[in-house]
Amino acid sequence: MSDIIQDYDVKMNKTIEVIKGDFAAVRAGRADAGVLNKITVEYYGTDTPLQQVAGISTPDPRTLVIQPWDASLLKAIEKALLTSDLGINPQNDGKVIRLAFPQLTEERRKELSKQVKKYGEGGKVAIRNIRRDAMEKLKAMKKKSEITEDDFDDYEEELQKLTDKKCKEIDELTAKKEAELMAV
Repeated sequence: MSDIIQDYDVKMNKTIEVIKGDFAAVRAGRADAGVLNKITVEYYGTDTPLQQVAGISTPDPRTLVIQPWDASLLKAIEKALLTSDLGINPQNDGKVIRLAFPQLTEERRKELSKQVKKYGEGGKVAIRNIRRDAMEKLKAMKKKSEITEDDFDDYEEELQKLTDKKCKEIDELTAKKEAELMAV
């Protein structure tokens, strides 16, 4: 793979990592600390990721236990969880917060499946936008005679193969997450 295409491969891989993070935040009926990735807590006047102010454990498949390192954060963590889109009421016992994940209803699974598809489509759009940016750069290089017509055609073909490969990878990740949601 040429250096020019390599840069865009890196950008596409970053897009896929973002999508994996989005998918991890979609709960699949069992406790997964990934659903807490986007939750921030106000800590000394700064929004701080929950993982940086508390330990998170899974004592059983349907429960997450959040134990703040600073006990004064319990209320702030509880508030952050209540205002999030998790849809789970935290149980605060004064030392830890428990999140009990209920069994997903069929309707909720379908909603989450639609959300996963939306994330997947957004990712493919981002991949295609990266491809478009690369093509514009290649066209400008060809116009300035930095690359030949044949090189341009080779780069274009290589870029299209890379785009197709990354879109296929997103489709596979989406299908895997949907299957996970529907199997629970």
